[in-house]
Amino acid sequence: MSPRLVPDILDRSRTVAPPGWSRWLVPPAALSIHLAIGQAYAWSVFKPPLESSMDLSGTASALPFQLAIVMLGLSAAFGGTLVERNGPRWAMCVSALCFSSGFLISALGAAAGQYWLIVLGYGFVGGIGLGIGYISPVSTLIKWFPDRPGMATGIAIMGFGGGALIASPWSTGLLSAFGTETSGIARTFLVMGVAYAVFMTMGVALVRVPADGWRPEGWEPAAEAARPLVTTGQVSARNALRTPQFWCLWVILCTNVTAGIGILEKAAPMITDFFSGTGTPVTVTAAAGFVGLLSLANMLGRIVWSSTSDLVGRKNIYRLYLGAGTLMYLAIALMGDTSKPLFIICAAVILSFYGGGFATVPAYLKDLFGTFQVGAIHGRLLTAWSTAGVLGPLIVNAIADAQESAGHSGPDLYTTSFYVMISLLVVGFVANELVRPVHPRHHEPEPAPEARRSPAASEEASS
Repeated sequence: MSPRLVPDILDRSRTVAPPGWSRWLVPPAALSIHLAIGQAYAWSVFKPPLESSMDLSGTASALPFQLAIVMLGLSAAFGGTLVERNGPRWAMCVSALCFSSGFLISALGAAAGQYWLIVLGYGFVGGIGLGIGYISPVSTLIKWFPDRPGMATGIAIMGFGGGALIASPWSTGLLSAFGTETSGIARTFLVMGVAYAVFMTMGVALVRVPADGWRPEGWEPAAEAARPLVTTGQVSARNALRTPQFWCLWVILCTNVTAGIGILEKAAPMITDFFSGTGTPVTVTAAAGFVGLLSLANMLGRIVWSSTSDLVGRKNIYRLYLGAGTLMYLAIALMGDTSKPLFIICAAVILSFYGGGFATVPAYLKDLFGTFQVGAIHGRLLTAWSTAGVLGPLIVNAIADAQESAGHSGPDLYTTSFYVMISLLVVGFVANELVRPVHPRHHEPEPAPEARRSPAASEEASS
């Protein structure tokens, strides 16, 4: 085997689609990655057995998940340029190796009773796989679907929201079969690591990039560029960081994610606490069903709202996320525990906006900055997710703990945090209103006319 064999296999040039290749094969390739790494949302399944078998606190058992989310943002930010340069097959391969290796290292840690290995494996190594995998298909999908970028990225990123719907019952079944002691946890990690490696490899083999100059039949770039906020130029990742538009989008994403994750992270205890003082308190089973409903809303919002953005525009759809989200939080805060259906509906809508915001932002970036380095720009923008992942749970939990210490209960535990979320969503709404087209001074220089000529055109000119 030559030392260049593996790089050659993964090189972007080896993934150019042949004539007649169906672009509809690319979303399944992206889904194979996102459905796998979406397992991160099901980490809570491992918390109780880890706490009992390794004598851990709730805070300690959450550490692998927290580190994984931090590494997701950091690896996406620092690896985005590499993803653009080396192509989607390389990125998906790195993601598969890191994510599956994280499970295998965790299996070793559980078998040896060394929790730090689980933190290292799942949190650090697996977290790198999360970040690289999350952004790996974005620019490729946008290039294949310039006519419907919101729908295309929504299909893939829907997988990240829906991955937990597969992983949660699967993990529970494996733990039931192998046991919840350290040996059973180790076997569960081992099986999942191997299975995810195989599943993600299918995406690595299937993914393709379009040939230079390819475009969908009947689609004209000029018609797309005529829409508001859609750029006619290309902006590099370095220049994007110098624009106010990037930082407006950073604030928009951070506030929208903070509002959603504040409910998602504490969903089961929140609905239980909220209606604890009523005549019909929420049972443990009903609370688990509420969590499942929110996961479904999160997943469906990613495809429904992002596809809608192709019709109404990205700025308008974020007006919906942030404006209607504010009204949903306000309704919950004002109505208190008077109506369970209202609480459930409002929470589900907020979580659909949370998922939709993730799926729509790559298309928003494409509109503003072009397709040149949209994957790298998206990676840098995901630091807003890392920030929100800390900020949202901190706001809700800290205020609830303070209110409980002061003797409050029921809706009073959360009303103040809801008003904080309302304030953040208003800030995000204002940031969205400030988004304008990127100034041409940030665009990449246009190639010289001679560089754009085809060889045939050059020969005609010379003759």
